[in-house]
Amino acid sequence: MTSLDTGPTPTAGTPTRTNPPAASDSTAVLDPGAARAAMVSQLEADGALHPGAVRDALLGLPLEALMPQAYVRRSADGERPPRWALLDWSAPQDRPELQKLLYGGGSVPIQHDGEPLLGRARGLRSGASITSMSTLMSLTAALLEELDLQPGQRVLDVGTGAGLTTAVACRVCGEAGVVTLDRDEHVTDAAAVRLAALGLRPTVVCGSGEAGCPGRVFDRIFVSYAVSQVPAALVDQLAAGGRLLAHVTSASPSWPALAIVERDLGEQVRAELRAVEYAHRAGHGMERIYLADDFRTQIATGRGDWTQRSKLPPPADTDRGLWLAADHLLGGNLVRDFTAEHLAIGAPGCGSWLRVEPVTAHRWNVTIAGPRDLWKEIQDLAARWRAAGSPDRYQLAFTADGTQRAASPCGRLSWHLPAPRPSDKRATS
Repeated sequence: MTSLDTGPTPTAGTPTRTNPPAASDSTAVLDPGAARAAMVSQLEADGALHPGAVRDALLGLPLEALMPQAYVRRSADGERPPRWALLDWSAPQDRPELQKLLYGGGSVPIQHDGEPLLGRARGLRSGASITSMSTLMSLTAALLEELDLQPGQRVLDVGTGAGLTTAVACRVCGEAGVVTLDRDEHVTDAAAVRLAALGLRPTVVCGSGEAGCPGRVFDRIFVSYAVSQVPAALVDQLAAGGRLLAHVTSASPSWPALAIVERDLGEQVRAELRAVEYAHRAGHGMERIYLADDFRTQIATGRGDWTQRSKLPPPADTDRGLWLAADHLLGGNLVRDFTAEHLAIGAPGCGSWLRVEPVTAHRWNVTIAGPRDLWKEIQDLAARWRAAGSPDRYQLAFTADGTQRAASPCGRLSWHLPAPRPSDKRATS
């Protein structure tokens, strides 16, 4: 699986990263079985995992076999070029730190700059970027639960990554019906070897995630990277009684949605978008916009064009259905700075920004800059959202011409999902 969308700055779905220690803790107790049990226990305590087949599969899955090598960042935030260290389970000095990384619950970087994953030497890397990651475990577990895996189901895992989702699907459903697909042959080559070492032999395919597996149908389809639209070919490959999950975002990573697509026994497709807090990182080639460091500093400290005292509170972070609508209905090019203490939003395309700071329990200072009045846009949309029943889920319709339309249950709020850009059409994982 790929990981949360990390980008150059922390965003929605990207918890602020704390750099790991520069060297392994030689006093750490090396016990991957105990670490795995503790991880599963924490997932249960957090409500991401429940008693059942998925829990049992994770409890018996040695992550050090799926990810015998992984990266930790050695450079400080903002340091350029970034520096990474590849840890290796076969090196005793790396094991304590690697065990902590694998079972700590965070995202696990597994590939740097598109390199082969097999036959790598441990050590430092500089520059470039991480190109494949295993997703935050709480998100992975929650989505596996949402899939409702059952024995005998045919499963398509789009975006192989480290092979964790595939391994769980094999253990719950049986490997004969499981297919895992990734655009990167280095990723699929490594996954095939490492899954086989665990006695698991699903069908491993290197190819386009957007195309899926033509000529086949699946009871469960899981897309482990964000897309701008649900790939139509994957919907066509969904069997009667089947379910498909995929994160959907605009070019902004700030306010994602989970698309849940189901085909009933009568072959009718029903789908919805659920506003969520976290999402997978964007698929290969998908356009993304972020707040540059200097723009983020300007939002945090700039005087702006004007400041007003407002009695209207800013929308709450938990009003995710509103923020999802804002992402699309207010242009799809707004990015929130989730590292700021209070609400801070920028529009990189035009340079407009908004900063909201509490003054008293019922008063806020609202500072605006740029050609757009983002405060008015957000408050006007908030009124429309409340009039529509404050939805956090939107119906998703697939039209004959290939467009995809999201609408609130009452129909008062609606938008079309952006069509994939030419580069986005190559996205697979």
